[in-house]
Amino acid sequence: MNKLKGEHIKLRALEPEDLEFLYQIENNESFWEVSHTQTPFSKYVLKQYLENAHLDIYEVKQLRLLIEETKSNNQIGMIDLFDFNPTHKRAGIGILIHPDFEKKGYATEALSLLINYSFSHLNLHQLFANITSDNTKSIALFNKFNFEKVGVKKDWILSERKFKDEILLQLINE
Repeated sequence: MNKLKGEHIKLRALEPEDLEFLYQIENNESFWEVSHTQTPFSKYVLKQYLENAHLDIYEVKQLRLLIEETKSNNQIGMIDLFDFNPTHKRAGIGILIHPDFEKKGYATEALSLLINYSFSHLNLHQLFANITSDNTKSIALFNKFNFEKVGVKKDWILSERKFKDEILLQLINE
């Protein structure tokens, strides 16, 4: 059974053919706030990233997976584990769905797959997410999976000359 395949999507490793999609996503300024990016990426840098994307999560402490529609093989987004800490059995989780594919349930399915994979395959004890307080869609998504609000970082993110609070959400595998 493939733990990373759902009814409508699959999560898969990045491939060299994903360069154009990655370039579009990483250089879309509307995503920079959630990805904590401040400058554009060149295709050369992203190509180097893809060449090293095969490295093990235990080595690089992160895992980026492409979200792909199973019927069409369309690239629709990415989902990441970051700040992976095998000693304390935790990781951060982030998700991005291309606007053309929003409101189709793909984020819910992708998050469900990655949560199950994280707890069953990576044997994690907890996942966390950092979400700005005005990102109601993401907060609602993580709330569906019983992520609990455990803190607020006041004035944490500077965006368009205004500070935003960032909410810390946690899901503990009991």
